[in-house]
Amino acid sequence: MNLNKMSKAELEALSYADLAFLILEKNKKSMNTPSIFKKICDLLEYSDKEYSSKIGDFYTSLTTDKRFILLDNAEWDLRDNHSIKIAFDEEDEEIEEEDIEDEEETSSEETEENIDSDIDDDDLVDDDMEDLEIVDEDEELEEN
Repeated sequence: MNLNKMSKAELEALSYADLAFLILEKNKKSMNTPSIFKKICDLLEYSDKEYSSKIGDFYTSLTTDKRFILLDNAEWDLRDNHSIKIAFDEEDEEIEEEDIEDEEETSSEETEENIDSDIDDDDLVDDDMEDLEIVDEDEELEEN
């Protein structure tokens, strides 16, 4: 889709995020928020006042759209242009089964001890409930 060949009505039908996607795709490089939105405002023929009042909404649309990624240099780019590299340290991978079993046994023993020691008979009675009495319906009716 060529942004320059689209009519104003077609451009207005697109969301800010869609327009930003097309701009970043066309430029093939990352851009900061004000630069992207300035291009959008130029396409939609917005005034400087409209630019100032709508840039916050534009920023929000970029942060919530999964197609974009905010880079360390505070510029936006298309997520498809970036891959995530996960590096594993060999020491992290060498966990022996014995260590895992020992941790599970120790954890379950500690949990049982904590449950037994944490419960106190006095905790079972709520102080607010001590002064309450059970009243039979007939007794209540006679008093009123």
